[in-house]
Amino acid sequence: MIYVHVPFCKRFCTYCDFYSEIADEGCFKAYADSVCAEIRQRAGEMDDDPKTLYFGGGTPSVLPLSVLTRILIALDEAGHGGPYREFTMEVNPEDLVEKGPSYVESLLSLGVNRISIGVQSFDDGMLRWMNRRHDAAGAKEAYRIAREAGADNISLDLIFGVSHLTDEVWADTVDQTVALDPEHISCYQLTVEGESALADMVADGRYKEADDNLCRRHYDMLCQKLHAAGYHHYEISNFAKEGFEAVHNSGYWARRPYVGIGPGAHSFQGKTRSWNSKVLSGWKSTTETLSDEDARVEAVMLALRTDKGIDADFLHGNCSKEAIGWLAQSGALVRVGNRYRIPEDHFFVSDEIIRELI
Repeated sequence: MIYVHVPFCKRFCTYCDFYSEIADEGCFKAYADSVCAEIRQRAGEMDDDPKTLYFGGGTPSVLPLSVLTRILIALDEAGHGGPYREFTMEVNPEDLVEKGPSYVESLLSLGVNRISIGVQSFDDGMLRWMNRRHDAAGAKEAYRIAREAGADNISLDLIFGVSHLTDEVWADTVDQTVALDPEHISCYQLTVEGESALADMVADGRYKEADDNLCRRHYDMLCQKLHAAGYHHYEISNFAKEGFEAVHNSGYWARRPYVGIGPGAHSFQGKTRSWNSKVLSGWKSTTETLSDEDARVEAVMLALRTDKGIDADFLHGNCSKEAIGWLAQSGALVRVGNRYRIPEDHFFVSDEIIRELI
């Protein structure tokens, strides 16, 4: 599993604190030089089972195709080129509209077989508040372009849990998403991240966080509508048509090793976790060794985010049997065969359930 971080955006979203810089043509060569050097240096760490590649950001779709091609050639020369079981490219709608069908066709010819479009909302007012570059019409046009260019595995991202997001607007956004019929939908509750513009808005009183009742209502609405549309709710924030569950992201939840390339990227190698510094070239890596307790907590937390849940013997061997018992009795945990899982109607409070266990 390989993740490549693309730290460029044309503007910064209200809620985001991922490492990113304003896109500048002059920075792309230095970035590509450093990415290719890191690929050569770390080729021995890359595991091919399952063989997935994910370009995230930032906004990967601002990268010139020549830079993307350079990186793919470096991976191939390091022995980790395609074809990949899953090759995901995150894109912003406005980039697809600006670059047109030929851009999507080029991505597909380079081996991309999954496109994740950052729609976030189909309400223009919400999109302006989020400081997105596109509007609702642009999001639909981007989807049309991707589909007609031949993309047959498209994921759409949405955001809920905004304090001024009404039930009507949220219901309409979900309905419009379902009407497009994407293979995959990811829906994230808005959180206030430390270095985001939103954090500053909270600090000076320009924004008040949504209360739990609103967030729960919107999450329940989401689950009901996507269930009715035939989507598999396979992870707390992720829904897919049968057979289109994200292979790469599922690897994170199963704690499979992965290598993160690029500034600010994180990597995981079973007993160690590392992260790159946040500079556009010549970044350095810092590594920490996970304690047995860290690994135990992480295994429980990640597995219980999914509908597959966790092995019953592992849970009994690593968590309070008393907590397991009363959570099962209350319906917050269910046992299916040799595994425990959190049922969908308790996904919204999964953090509290996991805290009881660990």
